[in-house]
Amino acid sequence: MLSDILPTGFECGVLNGKVQPGCSVAIVGAGPIGLAALLTARFYSPAQIIMIDLDGHRLEVAKRFGATSVIDSAEPGIADKVMKLTGGRGVDTAIEAVGAPETFELCEQLIAPGGTIANIGVHGIKADLHLENLWDRNITITTRLVDTVSTPMLLSTVIAGRLTPSAS
Repeated sequence: MLSDILPTGFECGVLNGKVQPGCSVAIVGAGPIGLAALLTARFYSPAQIIMIDLDGHRLEVAKRFGATSVIDSAEPGIADKVMKLTGGRGVDTAIEAVGAPETFELCEQLIAPGGTIANIGVHGIKADLHLENLWDRNITITTRLVDTVSTPMLLSTVIAGRLTPSAS
């Protein structure tokens, strides 16, 4: 957990995604890395953390970990639901934690003007970049391979009881 999952969610998702106090965050993928991004995004007190996944159990865990909203991606209208939750603006940070073309393209649909898409997922096939929809919106897209520089800080946070990755 501390050698890979938490640092990946934190460094590649939260830090690269520029999560800030009061911002809105969508995390696409509620697996271990997405949940790590959720746990560590809370360090920065975003106003909204929206978790999106196909698995109902993972979404329940996300609620217990602090997601303000969850969306079942098996249901239609994901982007419309996020837009409704954000007053039609979109999210400031979209964290892609799956590695599928569909989930990356969903992040492109969810991002607000001036926002950041932080790609964590490992993509084995191409994902389309829809510049025709993004070119005038000042969007930042980040990628990163974890280097675990945050592990000592995360370990201290776990030891202090401020982060409890084993809770479920």
